[in-house]
Amino acid sequence: MGKQYNKVQKRRRRKQYFKRRREQTKSNIALKKSSGSKSGSAKKAAKKAAKKAAKKTAKKAVKKTAKKAAKKAAKKAAKKVAPETTEEKPVESAAPESAPESAPESKDSPAQ
Repeated sequence: MGKQYNKVQKRRRRKQYFKRRREQTKSNIALKKSSGSKSGSAKKAAKKAAKKAAKKTAKKAVKKTAKKAAKKAAKKAAKKVAPETTEEKPVESAAPESAPESAPESKDSPAQ
């Protein structure tokens, strides 16, 4: 009877072992599926983040170029205005020579 009892115990342990193994494989499969979908969503999130970063850098580059263009336009406008004022000054200086009374007035106006 002892040998039969041992066989029954072995069978029970073997059944429990198989049961544990089945549960373990099921949980591993479930983890793989969930981790696989997580990695897919993680990849999507990474792609979105990369796109956002690219957009930000593109916007910054556009802003920088716009600022540079505005500065260049302002400099060109200043250069255009500056030669006109320099051209006007010799004309004004020529006028006081012809009229000595207006010369002291022109000297007072730049000092103001």
